[in-house]
This record gives sequence, C-alpha cells and structure tokens, in this order.
Amino acid sequence: MNILKNYFQDEEGMGTVEVILIIVVLVGLVIIFREEITGIVSDLFDNITDKTETFN
Repeated sequence: MNILKNYFQDEEGMGTVEVILIIVVLVGLVIIFREEITGIVSDLFDNITDKTETFN
C-alpha cells in the first residue's frame, strides 16, 4: 500500500507535463487566431517596407 501511495505523491516529472500543456495551449491559440496573426505580421512587414523606401 505504501508503494502505491508514494507513486501518486511523487511529483517528479511534473515540469515536463506542465511544459507540454503550455505548448499545446499555445499551438491551439495559434490555430484559432491564425488569420489574425497573419494579418498583423503582414501589416507589420508592409509598414517596414514603406518606411525603408522613404529612406532611399
């Protein structure tokens, strides 16, 4: 019985599980907001291109 109790109280490896859960949540958010993120990045690069053209 002690072996089973110790097994469930062991917290070793919890860091890995937490990191995997965070990655899964971030990937899910990227999938959900993919179009918005693409639009923001596109606008950002358009602004950078416009600003660099004014220096030439």
